[in-house]
Amino acid sequence: MNTMDYMLREEKYGAHNYHPLPVVLKRGVGVFVWDVEEKRYFDFLSGYSALSQGHCHPKIVAALKTQAEQLTLVSRAFYSDRLGEYMKKACELFGYEKLLPMNSGAEAVETALKLARRWGYIKKGIPENEAKIIVCTNNFHGRTITIVSMSTDPDAYRGFGPYTPGFIKIPYNNVDALRQALQEPGVVGFLLEPIQGEAGVVVPDEGYLRSCFQLCTEQNVLFIADEIQTGIGRTGKLLACDHEEVHPDLLILGKALSGGISPVSAVLANDEIMLTIQPGEHGSTFGGNPLAAAIGIAALEVVEEERLAENAALMGDLFRTTLRHFQHPMITQVRGKGLLNAIVTTPRNGKSAWDICLALKENGLLAKPTHKDIIRFTPPLIISEKQMYEALEIIQQTFTQMK
Repeated sequence: MNTMDYMLREEKYGAHNYHPLPVVLKRGVGVFVWDVEEKRYFDFLSGYSALSQGHCHPKIVAALKTQAEQLTLVSRAFYSDRLGEYMKKACELFGYEKLLPMNSGAEAVETALKLARRWGYIKKGIPENEAKIIVCTNNFHGRTITIVSMSTDPDAYRGFGPYTPGFIKIPYNNVDALRQALQEPGVVGFLLEPIQGEAGVVVPDEGYLRSCFQLCTEQNVLFIADEIQTGIGRTGKLLACDHEEVHPDLLILGKALSGGISPVSAVLANDEIMLTIQPGEHGSTFGGNPLAAAIGIAALEVVEEERLAENAALMGDLFRTTLRHFQHPMITQVRGKGLLNAIVTTPRNGKSAWDICLALKENGLLAKPTHKDIIRFTPPLIISEKQMYEALEIIQQTFTQMK
């Protein structure tokens, strides 16, 4: 089979809910992937930041193999010897008393919403069914019915109603809008991405997170950080909130929590919040399974041992500095933090961000547009300086070719 054969088979038998680049991948190591015709590419999408530790990291793969030969699933009907170890590791690393394990990022967001509402009813005394959660415009927290109910992206929510009530939508990066929304009755939480990834790597003003956190604290409202994409070293700190020394009341993690090996997500909080949910009130058959726990431990250890947050800070500075000095009429802005970056483009001579990504693919680098004119660049955090320079040369060469 050739590339087209694989693509046509997916198109025939798969739902058409994605629009992939025309490349069929079969192997990955570190920052590189290879297609079915053995062409090598830099992976500058990294599974939307899930592969922060790189493709097939040997330590994480070894943990997977060892655990897979011993025990993979018990459900939470029983204890397992790995889950407590994983919970302890994550709680101590991120500074929380409890962890609730789930699988996908969307499941973790749903879990955080339930915890916030339950806390509001039990601890804050909000009347039943009147809890409200403040969210930001242009957010992306997943694709479940409840999550798209708080979206402002028509592609995410159009045609999927009726929608779940209980959300107040305010502009992102607007402290005054939050201050006003907090005056509404029944508010229990404020959910946001410290940097909006899917929206195009929108970095808020310095001090925004700190100001929002202080307002929430003053009003006895939970500050809920969705760090599924920004967390675990991606922005140059362990968490993006760490840049402003903010410790969220509820922390949502996923993606790199498994190094791209398996679906692993989690919500972390202290006892006052977490223990409002009792047995039988929330759970998941696969959440916290022994295989996921072993993988999660290894994935977090890699981030610590290889100082990936520090490398992300250095390589991110190199990426932005280089491209901000590179002049091209299709580039209007280079923005980001750590190794979560984006180039905002302007269409020219009939060429768009999609065409740039197709040309990048031909030149050996994979990236993907978001919102039509923005290209997100999120390589594995293990990328070396030499590799970054090589990748930057490909990016600059590609833009130069766009006549």
